[in-house]
Amino acid sequence: MARVERNGLQVDDILAGFIETRALPGSGTEAAAFWAGFSALIHELGPKNRALLAKREALQEAIDQWHMSQRGRTHDPAAYLFFLRQIGYLQPEGPAFQIETEGVDPEIAKIPGPQLVVPVTNARYALNAANARWGSLYDALYGTDALGTPPKGPYERGHGARVVAKARVFLDEAFPIAGASHADVRRYHIRDGALLIDDLPLMHPAKFAGFKGNPKAPDSVLLVNNGLHVELVFDRAHPIGARDQALLADVVIESAVSAIMDCEDSVACVDAADKVGAYENWLGLMQGTLTASFDKGGHPMTRRLNEDRTFTAPDGGTKVLKGRALLWVRNVGHLMTNPAILDREGREVPEGLMDAAITVLIAKHDLRRTAGARNSHRGSVYVVKPKMHGPEEVAFAVETMAQVEAFLGLPANTVKLGIMDEERRTSVNLKECIRAAKSRVAFINTGFLDRTGDEIHTSMEAGAFSRKDFIKRKSWIGAYENQNVDIGLECGLSGRAQIGKGMWAAPDLMAAMLEQKIDHPKAGANCAWVPSPTAATLHALHYHRIDVFGVQARLAKGGRRTYVETILEIPLAAYQKWTPDQIAREVENNAQGILGYVVRWVDQGVGCSKVPDINDIGLMEDRATCRISAQHIANWLHHGVVSAGDVEAALRKMALVVDRQNAGDPLYVPMAPAYNGVAWNAARDLVFKGRTQPSGYTEPLLHAARLVKKG
Repeated sequence: MARVERNGLQVDDILAGFIETRALPGSGTEAAAFWAGFSALIHELGPKNRALLAKREALQEAIDQWHMSQRGRTHDPAAYLFFLRQIGYLQPEGPAFQIETEGVDPEIAKIPGPQLVVPVTNARYALNAANARWGSLYDALYGTDALGTPPKGPYERGHGARVVAKARVFLDEAFPIAGASHADVRRYHIRDGALLIDDLPLMHPAKFAGFKGNPKAPDSVLLVNNGLHVELVFDRAHPIGARDQALLADVVIESAVSAIMDCEDSVACVDAADKVGAYENWLGLMQGTLTASFDKGGHPMTRRLNEDRTFTAPDGGTKVLKGRALLWVRNVGHLMTNPAILDREGREVPEGLMDAAITVLIAKHDLRRTAGARNSHRGSVYVVKPKMHGPEEVAFAVETMAQVEAFLGLPANTVKLGIMDEERRTSVNLKECIRAAKSRVAFINTGFLDRTGDEIHTSMEAGAFSRKDFIKRKSWIGAYENQNVDIGLECGLSGRAQIGKGMWAAPDLMAAMLEQKIDHPKAGANCAWVPSPTAATLHALHYHRIDVFGVQARLAKGGRRTYVETILEIPLAAYQKWTPDQIAREVENNAQGILGYVVRWVDQGVGCSKVPDINDIGLMEDRATCRISAQHIANWLHHGVVSAGDVEAALRKMALVVDRQNAGDPLYVPMAPAYNGVAWNAARDLVFKGRTQPSGYTEPLLHAARLVKKG
């Protein structure tokens, strides 16, 4: 690896070349100012970063010792609470306050809707997510199991008719006509700035937002409900429109209002070349130039970013709607370092500091644009910061962003911060975490998987945990989910920031998603994660049915529904008389998930993908899912629920399953019968060394294995 020296930093020449020839030109920041500021960031904040990580370990050691000292006794919640306060893990809650975040785009503050999370290293996925602001409801209903098993092969008219009927039901619910149904009407037209449907008005005329084409026979009609737009597309030449009595060819709905371009859990970036791949795609998104070429059905295709959409407003003026999701970028957390840059002492630099400097530098290209489609019209950069443990670490992220803004010449608080409530020390100190970022917080959310992984690791010495499905049924998880919303509302996030909920992990099970995921807007979440653009289109239907801001207002009046004592209830297994078959199924399910994910991560550098589970159901897997599975086996191994031999046998048995599931992949390297490959060893280490991994994270072992694999 060749390196160049920049202000005391030893920078991989691949990364230095990208920064100096791609990221800096057009950013308004000179190279000398960038490198001086970046070096100061690394050398001033690097020691603070390391100190925060050392504090994590010291607190964990104290908690481990406390639990070991309590063995054989009935758990005493009051004593545990006192202990956590005594060591500074649980901090005093301060007085009431309201966040002060300014310059937030409406997609964050005012428009509830689905949110996508995609690996920024995959240009095609990134483009799909950015372009998922709008999606065809007809396609989403027809091509998924939303209305039963989707047909294969040529267009099936019966299924298509059910799709059209379902869409008309949606229109009747969201945009009722005074005295008629959308299923029966024949004509949509505009007269004197009002929409008439067979000469009848909408029951709520203000929901008419615009049109395209001739007002007497428009090409499309734009409607709006709960802040989300719906476009009715009319086309007598279209196969669907030609058979429709109103010539309605499609119902296109505003879908992924926002999307997170991920540099963290869904990617495998272990060196300079990987990081440049991520940064290059982020740059293309911020400049509006990103493309992806691929073959689909034997035909070459090139995907580009969608342009904004223009309509005639009801008053005859021009109405422009964004054609793309508003983009966040998720930086890595505070834990990992990266060999792409070494500091003056020859240490790898904290990757989170590197991400902060470079992703915000790149976002300046969007901030400086004066024409064409833009990401932020309010002059903001949106950064999600994951895996922070408590208020001190949030304050450190705020300090980092302030220093980055200073050397990049940006106004204070340009960078808006997303706080992921996925570590227990953040959950139990959430109000103080928000306070630490009160001038720039624009997003909080919950994430069951990472949060459970941290729960298991933090309480590893307390005893054997319940089976994973039963952990979800314990009181702590409901308290965690409710508190996140309640404290967010208490701190004034409604109408100023996003309160989010976690991922629907089964992209092929859309009927189940339509039935269940409505619970997220019902819970007061004004965004929730979905695994695909199609899922975003279907989940958007929930936001038409639920007035999220109305829900938030009712919840805010009721006050907090839960307190920290319930969140601190450890989900241990009160009943441990499991049968050998129950134990084997639990361990094998965990083992299969770990192996299926790790083998792609290590061997192919795939950080997130649809991985078949033990029942061959495709689930979206990333490091969070791997973390909980590895920590769960490690916990049972530590407390004697299973033996090392049992775990080894389960891993070998499941390796055969994973090998079979990947048999059609020409790049796949089987784990059996040798059981000695780099990926296999990494998966074993995640389990057998899981108890000693920092916070139970998978990154250190995965990164080390991937670097070995890359040579």
